[in-house]
Amino acid sequence: MKFSIDRSALLTALQHVHSVVERRNTIPILSNVLIEAKEDGVYLTATDMDIAVIEKIGQEKSEVIQLGTITTSAQMLYDIVRKLPENIKVELLSEKNDRLGIKASSSSFALNCLPAEDFPSISQEDFKYSFSLSSNDLIRLIDKTSFAMSMEETRYYLNGIYLHVVKEDSVEKLRTVSTDGHRLSRVDMNMPEGANEIPGVIIPRKTIMEIRKLLEDHDDNINLSLSDNKIKLSFDSVVLTSKLLDGTFPDYSRVIPEQNDRTVIISNQLLSEAVDRVSTVSTDKTRAIKVNIHNSNLVISATNPDKGSASENLEVIYEGEEVEIGFNSKYVLDVARQIKGSEVIIKLSDSVSPTLVYDKDDKDVLFVLMPMRV
Repeated sequence: MKFSIDRSALLTALQHVHSVVERRNTIPILSNVLIEAKEDGVYLTATDMDIAVIEKIGQEKSEVIQLGTITTSAQMLYDIVRKLPENIKVELLSEKNDRLGIKASSSSFALNCLPAEDFPSISQEDFKYSFSLSSNDLIRLIDKTSFAMSMEETRYYLNGIYLHVVKEDSVEKLRTVSTDGHRLSRVDMNMPEGANEIPGVIIPRKTIMEIRKLLEDHDDNINLSLSDNKIKLSFDSVVLTSKLLDGTFPDYSRVIPEQNDRTVIISNQLLSEAVDRVSTVSTDKTRAIKVNIHNSNLVISATNPDKGSASENLEVIYEGEEVEIGFNSKYVLDVARQIKGSEVIIKLSDSVSPTLVYDKDDKDVLFVLMPMRV
């Protein structure tokens, strides 16, 4: 195998594929990237057996001199290419498939390799459902829900984002939902053509993070395909395939209250800044703050037996009886970061019921915050 390639193109491809590789592997081959020099370009593949990313570097950025296939350490190759000078050509060659030579400018390296035949094959299956959506839409669906994914392995079915179709008032929408039991995020978008019959699927947390990284370098349409247990995204020269979580997402509608009749309208920036300041003295474990709303005043306070206390008074639009409720300040700030409008709408019932939070400028986004005792 022998080819030359633009350093920038190789680095970009390695950035996309190497992060899939787990740092601690009991199977040595899974630490490697598969490098294939073909007639139409160079292909890089990495997998952890659950996610696989394949990226093609076409003939405009590479020149294949001798066809061949080899595997070498993904992290080592990435680190080497990252440290090479910019705007140069890199030559990769292998004669006996046990060493990979790298030549660039005045530098040369020789990396140990493992046989390409030991690399896991990426099974191709029949994806029954397929549709396209813009990268901006997919970024929005991910960003506004990924923060609420659960980290608890015991409730593995919450360790991802639930993608599904809903029908409300005879209008079909594509929806993502995530929750960790303390907060919930729900985001809708107009139904993409061809997506109306997809099954509800749970996309794993790691897959979501890898997709989000790939979208940083892409601003066109994404082709998304689903089978019974896998999801595939393809765009430009990148293909990501991942297993789906095997589980049933809970009926999240049961935790979204319908009787919250106390409405507060407040500047999102002022609320975020006040919560951030007051929470400075809250206890590290609970990060609890107390919110008291009466007439046109909202008072945020926190008390810490070891550090002291803090409070801040904000003007709000509110008409109703006085209500006092506690929240985890981190969860409030996480939600506030996802609100792009200038004002946030908060709907409450009492001190023990879930609270609804809306972006005044985006009616397709809903957040739910569970209260805490303070």
